[in-house]
Amino acid sequence: MEQLKHECGVAMVRLRKPLNFYEDKYGTWQYGLQKLYLLMEKQHNRGQEGAGLACVKMHAEPGEEMIYRERAEGNRAIEEIFADAYKKLRESNADPSQRIDDAYHQLPYAGEIYMGHLRYSTTGKRGLSYVHPFMRRSNWKAKNLCVCANFNMTNVPEIFNSIASKGQHPRMMSDTFILLEQLGHRLDRESERCFQEAMERGLEDLDVTQYIEENLNLANILRQASPVWDGGYVVMGATGSGETFTMRDPWGIRPAYWYADEEVMVVASERPVIQTAFALETSQIHELKPGEALLMRRDGTMRTEQILPAQEFSACSFERIYFSRGNDSAIYRERKALGRSLVPAVMQAIDGELEDTVFSYIPNTAEVAYYGMMEALRENEQGIRIRSEKVVWKDIKMRTFIAEGNSRNDLAAHVYDISYDSLRPYKDNLVVIDDSIVRGTTLRESIIRILDRLHPKRIVIVSSSPQVRYPDFYGIDMSGMDEFIAFRAAVEMLCKRGQQEFLYDIYRECKEQLLLPKEEQKNCVRKVYESFTQEEISEKMAEMLHPDGVKAELRIVYQTLEGLHKACPETPGDWYFSGHYPTPGGVMRVNEAYVRFYEANREQLRQKTLL
Repeated sequence: MEQLKHECGVAMVRLRKPLNFYEDKYGTWQYGLQKLYLLMEKQHNRGQEGAGLACVKMHAEPGEEMIYRERAEGNRAIEEIFADAYKKLRESNADPSQRIDDAYHQLPYAGEIYMGHLRYSTTGKRGLSYVHPFMRRSNWKAKNLCVCANFNMTNVPEIFNSIASKGQHPRMMSDTFILLEQLGHRLDRESERCFQEAMERGLEDLDVTQYIEENLNLANILRQASPVWDGGYVVMGATGSGETFTMRDPWGIRPAYWYADEEVMVVASERPVIQTAFALETSQIHELKPGEALLMRRDGTMRTEQILPAQEFSACSFERIYFSRGNDSAIYRERKALGRSLVPAVMQAIDGELEDTVFSYIPNTAEVAYYGMMEALRENEQGIRIRSEKVVWKDIKMRTFIAEGNSRNDLAAHVYDISYDSLRPYKDNLVVIDDSIVRGTTLRESIIRILDRLHPKRIVIVSSSPQVRYPDFYGIDMSGMDEFIAFRAAVEMLCKRGQQEFLYDIYRECKEQLLLPKEEQKNCVRKVYESFTQEEISEKMAEMLHPDGVKAELRIVYQTLEGLHKACPETPGDWYFSGHYPTPGGVMRVNEAYVRFYEANREQLRQKTLL
């Protein structure tokens, strides 16, 4: 309902055979480029603000380009970057009748390593300069570095200071730029280590270069760079000489999957995209373990290596509820289970009036949870006809730029439409399930008003996820406390009780915590919710989100934390629901977020006029 800008997507294809092998077997040397396109297009859900691709030509001769890159902004970025790549192929001097063995050195994007990135901005920073892959150039092949990542670091100033103290001069305070410089610095040191070994062996000239390229150990680079990283991440990269790596954070917050055979190694953010692109079974896909790196040398030998010790497993549960494609077999089952577990609470919300209730969902990501809810209703209520309709329709994105002010808001409110006469006016309840209710803005300004046109007796909005109460700092676009309707509801109830001083006490405690090292801090913001039940907060939300002029009664039902973990046992990370952040940086940032909130609203809180 309310689109969250979330984790980016990454993809890598590493060919393990010469290009003529793919030309002979699959009819084109562009096999790797085509597979990268499929992997990116199948992950389009993960990034619609920009996309980039890179190709490493491992056997480029001196004077030839070794890394090619395309980047574009907008929701058509995938189409644009591949169109630009193929345009450059057509404009090359290569004879189209030649085999790839003969045309290799004339063709751009004729390489062995392909990497792709899909971007959703989670920091508010936009522009082509923030679109991955990022590159660090050198006239030494082994010192060229190309990186793309799905990540957010919580401690950017700390990482910045750690490299600035060594004499480096990063261009800006951005986690992506800093990560590139940090990894590039360690790559230089690793190259120098290999250089010294080559000198000690008495090697000269090209033999030295060959020795460096054959003996680079990217695990050394990652072990030196990653201990200071606090956040959720999957970082992948390639050197100009053909070394590749993919590393997952030690808490397993961000997802990464891989597959390898004698022809190819492939990595992606989601399992089913690899299955689809390469016609594989679920059992053939491997999940990269927390703190583990997947490494491939220039000669094609591959290994996994533990870079950082695995921490308490905290895979992001929002991946299962909302972000990832629902055709993953496990995710499909889990989303149905989320819907099934809501039935008792839904029955209570409709006062048991099953025969006078119509069930529906908000398209499109809540559809699978809806199926699970309907299955459970039909199993448990024998003899009663369970009525279901597609009540809500989502239209194409409204072009609201043609209007200004209130008229712009009015146009935006018509993104959704309804199936008229789909329930009995003033008699039927209407239950509509969504995957999450975060800010509540779309509900209040659009959905509820539209649903009220059907004249239901009661509208019940059901969230298949629990109440989002805390910001996320690991990749989801949720960083301010007052973004969350659950937080605003709790604050308003505290103010109505006359407990403004309690809110100040939390502010003071957060300030005190921020004087401590991040590893010693505690999340003081959880106290905001301690005196309320989930049902009390939901009831207050319904009051706050009930638009003027809407006649139907409004009730809101949320998934419980217990229901979430029972339905999604493989992804225990729930910090945006529970406040239990897996990393010290997350705890530090939530205390900072509350301080910003309180300082921005101090006077309104004192006067009970905040909400």
